[in-house]
Amino acid sequence: MPHFKILEEPWSMQYVETSLRGRGLVKGRAEGEAVVSHHPISFLGGVDPETGTILEREHELEGFNVKGKILVFPCGKGSTVGSYTLFAMAKKGTKPAGIVNIRTEPIIAAGCVLAKIPLIDMLEANPVEVISTGDFVVMDADKGILLVRHPST
Repeated sequence: MPHFKILEEPWSMQYVETSLRGRGLVKGRAEGEAVVSHHPISFLGGVDPETGTILEREHELEGFNVKGKILVFPCGKGSTVGSYTLFAMAKKGTKPAGIVNIRTEPIIAAGCVLAKIPLIDMLEANPVEVISTGDFVVMDADKGILLVRHPST
């Protein structure tokens, strides 16, 4: 069950912090701004490894850059070469800081292993519904813990 906590910053803006547990698939820690998609992502042809920009036409994240972000999406799609695209992004310095899936499939898992991208899935709540683009996320894939900080409404 997700845990919620209200925090108040010195400048008096309130945040809600949500803690989620899941399955850490590729170990590591990462933090950063979330970029969230409700649709699967294909890394082969759908993401430019040179820049980290989503290229897939009419995708809700078309034009977004994922470099250094926590990328949240349901699952991967497309060719197994997508794993090598993630690896190429790591080599070029354009990879996401971390990836969170509803349920990870082998293409994304292999790509994250090759690229050393922390990966968490099977959270106790749907991450695509709980996390919004712009939220601040801290991942600890060693423990399968995700902390999400978003402005309270």
